[in-house]
Amino acid sequence: MIRVVVDNLAFVDVDAVVRPATDVLEPTTSALRHFDEIGGTRFKEQLQLRDPLAIGAAVVTDAGELASKFVIHAIIRSGSEQVSADGVRRALVSTLQRAAAWQFGAVALPPVGTGPGNLPIEQAAQLMCEVVQAHTRQEAFPSEIRIVVETEDEKTMFEHLLKTAVQ
Repeated sequence: MIRVVVDNLAFVDVDAVVRPATDVLEPTTSALRHFDEIGGTRFKEQLQLRDPLAIGAAVVTDAGELASKFVIHAIIRSGSEQVSADGVRRALVSTLQRAAAWQFGAVALPPVGTGPGNLPIEQAAQLMCEVVQAHTRQEAFPSEIRIVVETEDEKTMFEHLLKTAVQ
């Protein structure tokens, strides 16, 4: 089941939330900095890497003080490479593969690849809907995907894209 909800990602009670990140696990938007603060010290300690990750990768960590149990970090940008539709697609596929491998029942994800200098919300939404629907047709996990948006307008857009892609 795929649902779109207006909520704060840090407070969504699911098995895992998706956090768009850079190759060194830094947040990709200022809103995610607040998310990191809510996660607390235990969460932030896990964000230390020895080597950068590849764009398109996904890595699972404990969620610290967040409502979810785990965080899946979707790597969409590096110090030398900006956000691209291809990188976002690869990161979403990797993220959902991690969720299936860990057998997470419920996963929440925000619009991935959006924000200043990134993809337009409409392009990111279209991409996300395609990847999420393709995954749910082939995999049992996660059985529930919540797309967590900030506004009713974003909710309406995602719901429309999900409906039109099914037809």
